[in-house]
Amino acid sequence: MTNPLFTPFEMAGLHLPNRIVMAPMTRSFSPAGVPGANVAEYYRRRAEGQVGLIVTEGTGVDRVGSLNDPNVPVFHGEAALAGWGDVADAVHAAGGRVAPQLWHVGGMKNPMLPDYQHAAEGPSGLLRPGKAYGQAMSDSDIADTIAAFARAAGDAKRLGFDAVELHGAHGYLIDQFFWDGTNERADQWNGSLPERARFAAEILRAVRTEVGPGYPVIIRLSQWKQQDFTVQLAPTPDALAAWLAPLADAGADVFHCSQRRFWEPEFEGSDLNFAGWAKKLTGKPTITVGSVGLSGEFIAGFGGEASQPASLDALLERLARDEFDLVAVGRALIVDPDWAEKVRDGRFAELRDFDRSALATLV
Repeated sequence: MTNPLFTPFEMAGLHLPNRIVMAPMTRSFSPAGVPGANVAEYYRRRAEGQVGLIVTEGTGVDRVGSLNDPNVPVFHGEAALAGWGDVADAVHAAGGRVAPQLWHVGGMKNPMLPDYQHAAEGPSGLLRPGKAYGQAMSDSDIADTIAAFARAAGDAKRLGFDAVELHGAHGYLIDQFFWDGTNERADQWNGSLPERARFAAEILRAVRTEVGPGYPVIIRLSQWKQQDFTVQLAPTPDALAAWLAPLADAGADVFHCSQRRFWEPEFEGSDLNFAGWAKKLTGKPTITVGSVGLSGEFIAGFGGEASQPASLDALLERLARDEFDLVAVGRALIVDPDWAEKVRDGRFAELRDFDRSALATLV
């Protein structure tokens, strides 16, 4: 097989049969936060379809206000953890590998549920610069949240998951600490970007202590925010290196680098994208993501813009040059659990369009 997507990879000691990762995508099919048999079957089908690593939808840690949708799953409590155990078992029975994404939405409203109220909290009680929403977290709130992430990671390992991912992107809680537009604190949790990364680093340290050495820990990061697509936390390679270094030191094995369009260069003067620069600067494995395999940008796709299958040539060229190590696929895997097999076999005419109506189903 000459397609670089289908070469194996060792990710922090975890053997992956290929380079395809199922991107975490919120599905809201878990009433009261408990994933059922339909959720287990949904992920099983992607494993059966030869996805190398499945990263689940975001799951709320055991902290009040971690989620702003009552139908998104949690990763705590007897019923929910039993459901997640069934997911891990189903994926493994199909020969797959799976990691839960651990999540706290912070001071983020849910645009799909404009009237839904939750106990929002964040570093400074801000939704975006100048827009108050929720409460500013106390030191005890922060400590409790760090412990909640660690407990969830420990439960993931106990349930047999192959890795864990922390959601540190897209304007949610961890990312709200990174961003000076939502972090106006006057204490040890603010300062320069590396200092604002302390919250994420403390979570990573607590998670690493809980799961021990040799267990893959991924963190998902983005420059852009849902609140402002133009934000660039690190405007230069030096700034990016300063941001990522404390995260790598604290226990991150893999950086999952989210862009709205994976092909866009991160800095002027280089074709490297976000994942390419993260790998170059840290030496850590990286996952690229952002509108892979479909025309149109993924935010617009979730907003209702239809997308069609797109060429993978540019992606494969970058992967063959080792700019990044793994490729996360989102919408294409929502509509087609066999996407990976079809790409492997060259059955491109069978690839499916994405339409927002697919979000109403769990197939």
